Amino acid sequence: MTVLEIAGLSARAGETVLLEDVSLALEPGRVLVVLGASGAGKTTLGLAATGRARPGIELSGSVRLAGSPLLDRPASELRRVRAGVVGHLPQQPSAVLDPVRRCGPVLAELAALHHHGRAARLAAARTALAEAGLEPDLWRRFPHQLSGGQQQRMALATTLVTRPRVLVLDEPTSGLDVANRTALTARLAALSHAGTAMLILTHDLTLARALADDVAELRDHGLMPSPAVPEHSRFEGSPAASPTSPVLVVRGLTVRAGRTTLVEDVDLELAAGSRTTLTGASGAGKTTLGRALAGLTPPAAGTIEVDGVRLPHLARRRDRAQLRAVHYVHQDSRASFDEFRGVLDQVADTGRLLRGLSRADARLEAEELLRSLGVDPLDRRPGLLSGGQLQRCAVARALMAHPRVLVCDEVTSALDAANRTRLLDVLTAAANRHGTALLMISHDETLAPFVDRTLFITGGRVSTSVVTR
Repeated sequence: MTVLEIAGLSARAGETVLLEDVSLALEPGRVLVVLGASGAGKTTLGLAATGRARPGIELSGSVRLAGSPLLDRPASELRRVRAGVVGHLPQQPSAVLDPVRRCGPVLAELAALHHHGRAARLAAARTALAEAGLEPDLWRRFPHQLSGGQQQRMALATTLVTRPRVLVLDEPTSGLDVANRTALTARLAALSHAGTAMLILTHDLTLARALADDVAELRDHGLMPSPAVPEHSRFEGSPAASPTSPVLVVRGLTVRAGRTTLVEDVDLELAAGSRTTLTGASGAGKTTLGRALAGLTPPAAGTIEVDGVRLPHLARRRDRAQLRAVHYVHQDSRASFDEFRGVLDQVADTGRLLRGLSRADARLEAEELLRSLGVDPLDRRPGLLSGGQLQRCAVARALMAHPRVLVCDEVTSALDAANRTRLLDVLTAAANRHGTALLMISHDETLAPFVDRTLFITGGRVSTSVVTR
């Protein structure tokens, strides 16, 4: 019996074709992995499989879930048909996590779809939390109190708690360290063996090899069967610059949230043109450290110096030169853009506000930078761009400042191999041309040939680096 059937699906944003005549069918327990370049339409396909589309996108064709048509149904009917039948994990967990509610009670509320009585709902919610690989003490936290990887797994828990017959997973392993990726893969395999059908949209070839019954590729707006999962491509760019005097010097940096220490007594030096990876388990303090360097999360103690100048702890107290000196690219690229303004103008604003460029010159430079990253520079709103396109736009926006220090938080998580290589080439050029020191917060093992050293953070403490080049 087919639980998800898509026939002749097309998606358009005005005159732009996103999907054309896409068809697929899923039976219980089968896993279809869909690969494709950033912007190929994977996220659009994932949403369409649940009967939805982003604003400005029109769907046509047929989508049937357990025999029930989904397209062109009123919202109330669509929710009723999907409830407990299909679960959707979006690429950005912020899309499903309620920012003003604690995570545990939300899980318990969702559990009511299948469980009656408070005790049963709480038990089901706590089981979903454990199945997603999360500690029980995260029950009382708000989403903003979770790391990026923890947010990803919490979003997965909201999907698993309803016990759906079909799972649609958009980049489910992005933001996860190796141990948690392995655990998640094992959990998904168990769900598949128990009869859950899955549509997985991903760039994670290891996940594809472990789970896929069938593999397809989105290319030229259509879905093409693929006989095998392709091999990883490797970065072949130039080696990092030789170490010079440090651009960034951090001493004794400590960040606390209430009585909890998130980052403790960190000393760090980054040389001009250097390329460093900061890695560690989800929740170890990577993002907190990156945000503290940019003045977005205030430290309780310690100093941050760039080119010998001590920076105020808070970004709002830094002058224009100091704001330009350190830039941070957010892990949640979609949330970092104003959804009501064109992306090109938002990228260009950095050059205009921090470097004093005219609006025309800033737009021209932004257009050239976006093209080098493989993004069409048409001034579209964020909702019409894929997650991978927005990641590259976020990097472009930061590079427009010509920063001395650039902190990139999981900026390759939504990119296919070709666009990942293109992005690394652009970052390399920036490091060489402007002497920008790069700090790459990432779990992406393919970055190893790109960086000259790796730092590990555990329990908020940064350990001795490993020289990789």
